[in-house]
Amino acid sequence: MLIHRVAGAIALWWLVLTITFLLIRAAPGDAILFLIPPGASAADAAMLSAQLGLDAPLPVQYARWLGSVVSGNLGESFALHQPVSVVLGDALPVSLALGGISLALTFIVGVAIGMLQGLRRGSRLDTALTVVTTAVYAAPTFWLALALIALFTYGASQWGFPAALRLPAFGISEPAGQYRGLAAFIDTVRHAILPVLVLASVGAAGIARYARSSVADVASMDFVRTARAKGARGSAVNFRHILKNVLPPMIVLLALSLPGLVAGSVFVETVFAWPGMGRVMLMAILARDYPVVMGATVLYAGMVILANLAAELAIPLVDPRRRK
Repeated sequence: MLIHRVAGAIALWWLVLTITFLLIRAAPGDAILFLIPPGASAADAAMLSAQLGLDAPLPVQYARWLGSVVSGNLGESFALHQPVSVVLGDALPVSLALGGISLALTFIVGVAIGMLQGLRRGSRLDTALTVVTTAVYAAPTFWLALALIALFTYGASQWGFPAALRLPAFGISEPAGQYRGLAAFIDTVRHAILPVLVLASVGAAGIARYARSSVADVASMDFVRTARAKGARGSAVNFRHILKNVLPPMIVLLALSLPGLVAGSVFVETVFAWPGMGRVMLMAILARDYPVVMGATVLYAGMVILANLAAELAIPLVDPRRRK
């Protein structure tokens, strides 16, 4: 069973890479036109195309690229003239830190809000939280990012907010690089508040909507009512009976929310000028830098597929009913 799941994950990974390869080649615009200097002749363009291997038929290009990926070589960036592994290696830690913190907050806050709503279903608090979570979940990521910048960066300076509420909007640290040690860490944390808030709020709003329904359904079951009738404390019932039965589907949902988090990071890193994978990939798409786009796709697709596979394999660990 495990071998079949792993094989299916590898096949899906290959399919995603193949479709992306074909789509990026079919996109309007010639990569050579972005690379040759103004006034270059057609012979210069043909020479550069031959050097980059873009003059070969598409099946040949695909076979060469796939062979390089299998051997662990992601190629060299057309625009940056650096190995793709170096370009992505510089950006990956930024995205992992941003995405990891956001994902943890997404799960913790989303389940907490959903549990609060499910236990107080039909109350005014439940109605208010439903309106808020639905509005946040439906809001486009880039719009939410710009709204927070307008409030906590521009608005905070215009309306005389305390200095602690005036959050920086762009970059990962102070451009002058004047901070060292603990001051530099605090500065990075301040720069990370708005990007993390955008990603975590959208993800938590989606998790909360599903957690609310799951908690309400479990809370109405006979074994929960029996536990309450026997005089069990409310906290014990909530955590030992309700939360324990809600967690397995929430773990699957968390894994399924990873693609949305990855897609959202592209917009968030672009808006907030964070030098992460999302921003690197967007710049590569605009420059028709095929090797960087495909290298980022290799990592993104691998992370999403592995996360879903890990969630599927982790379900028996948290749900004894699924163990065989």
